[in-house]
Amino acid sequence: MAEVKSRELVDVVCKALADKRGKDIVALYVREKTDLCDYFIIASGSNAPQIRAMGERVEELVERDLAVVPTRTEGVRDGRWAVIDYGDVIVHIFNDETRLFYHLERLWQDGANVEKYDDKAEKLVPLA
Repeated sequence: MAEVKSRELVDVVCKALADKRGKDIVALYVREKTDLCDYFIIASGSNAPQIRAMGERVEELVERDLAVVPTRTEGVRDGRWAVIDYGDVIVHIFNDETRLFYHLERLWQDGANVEKYDDKAEKLVPLA
């Protein structure tokens, strides 16, 4: 596996999610809150086929652009809550109902550690 910085991975993941019309794409910097990873990327899809397509696109672009494969994936085929684990970056793709129920942003954000993907600018911008 190639040496890749977390932030590079975050940028490619967000672009991949946006490619498949992911909604409410956010990156939470959690390095100072947990030893688990540096970032959580959270996005929503409208239905199971879209969530599958988003997960597949993330894996495809990350492997193509950065030569990195996930250490583990869960639920991508299920289409309700997909988790793609890249070690320092963990991607969560939810349907709207499941995202609302778990509300990971509420658990992990402190106001200064959240960026939202701006489709027009094609980059993350601070939520503030």
